[in-house]
Amino acid sequence: MRDDRRRGFEIVTAYEDQGIELPLRGTASSAGYDLAAAEEALIPPGEMVMVPTGLKAYMEPDEVLYIHIRSSMAVKNNLVMMNSVGVVDADYYNNPGNEGHIYLALWNRGSESVEIAKGERLAQGIFMKYLTVDGDTAGEGGDRQGGFGSTGEK
Repeated sequence: MRDDRRRGFEIVTAYEDQGIELPLRGTASSAGYDLAAAEEALIPPGEMVMVPTGLKAYMEPDEVLYIHIRSSMAVKNNLVMMNSVGVVDADYYNNPGNEGHIYLALWNRGSESVEIAKGERLAQGIFMKYLTVDGDTAGEGGDRQGGFGSTGEK
C-alpha cells in the first residue's frame, strides 16, 4: 500500500491547479462521496458523454469504489450511469494508461439536452470491501496497463 494511507482521492496531474475539490460526504451518515464534473459538458438527448472528474482514488487491494448517479441527477435530469454502476478497482490507481482518472459515463434518457457545469455534483462514490473465492489466482497475472475495459484485454 502507499505509505500509511488506506483510501482516499487525489487530483490527477492534468487537472492540478484547476480548482478541483476532493470529494466529501454530505452528512455524517452519508455512504457516498460526492463526485463533481471537472469541466463543463453538454449531454444531448439519447447520447452518452464521458464527463471527467479530475480525480483518482486509492484504496486497499481488497476494496472497490462503486460509483452511482446522484438521485437528484436521475430524477431531475433523466441522467443515468451508462453501465448502471461504475466499478473502480484498486489497481486502476496510477495505471500507465490514464493515471487512474475517474470519468463518469452519463447517458441522457430525456428529450432535452442537459448542461453540466464545472463543479456540479453528479455521482457518489462508495468504498467497499469485497470477497474472493477459494483458489483465486487473479493476483498471479501482470499489472493493469490501461484504463476502461483493460482487465479483459490479453
